[in-house]
Amino acid sequence: MDEIGGWDGQRDARCVERDIDLLERGSIRLLGQLAHSSNETFLVEVVNDADEPGSSPATQRCWAIYKPEWGERPLRDFPPGLYRRERAAFLLSESLGWGVVPPTVIREEGPYGVGSLQLFVDHDPAEHYFTLVDGDPAHLSELRRLAVFDLVANNTDRKAGHVLHGTDGRLWGIDHGLCFAAPFKLRTVIWDFAGERIDAGLLADVAPLADEVPAALAEHLTWFEAAALQQRVEHLLQEQVLPVDPTGMRFPWPLV
Repeated sequence: MDEIGGWDGQRDARCVERDIDLLERGSIRLLGQLAHSSNETFLVEVVNDADEPGSSPATQRCWAIYKPEWGERPLRDFPPGLYRRERAAFLLSESLGWGVVPPTVIREEGPYGVGSLQLFVDHDPAEHYFTLVDGDPAHLSELRRLAVFDLVANNTDRKAGHVLHGTDGRLWGIDHGLCFAAPFKLRTVIWDFAGERIDAGLLADVAPLADEVPAALAEHLTWFEAAALQQRVEHLLQEQVLPVDPTGMRFPWPLV
């Protein structure tokens, strides 16, 4: 990790654990508020105050995105605590072995109270789903995988700007507070692959979820939401194709 930076996507499990530890234990300093967010969202610096022998300053700090429950806008179809769904999305990504969601933790003692803390991804803000899907063909497999992820997570808000092109060259999905509802609520801009057969490797990755939702993930869902996740996976394994939207209405707003 750079002295000030984000997830570079090129590290092993021990490094992921180290970054999670920094997010969980480091002190949080507000840097600024992100404009145009539906809920109160802040850029923060996380610093490890521990003075450990032999530690390097390069491993002691990062930027992160802080989303406190205090700043959540009340919704009719989701209960308070959207920050828990941010954490659940990361746990789902990790359980699949896909690493498409930046490391995300829950902090009880944030500057504005309990909320999620997600490692900031260095990226080009001019790029988003619409530029990426029409750009380098090498990104298409990553976008197809993200489409499967959103289907499993029942993502209700996959805007184009919620797909980041990291400076590491990888694609990342962010903003997962509106996921995991029990009723089917998929709303996404990723419809370019509708009707396509899902890669067998991706199906093999999601198949274990039909039998059991990992305990760490289920902890952040209701019983009905966990059961619905399993049902979505079972349906996906039976159909083996990405869904088609016959209504043409399953888009988030704004699109970007």
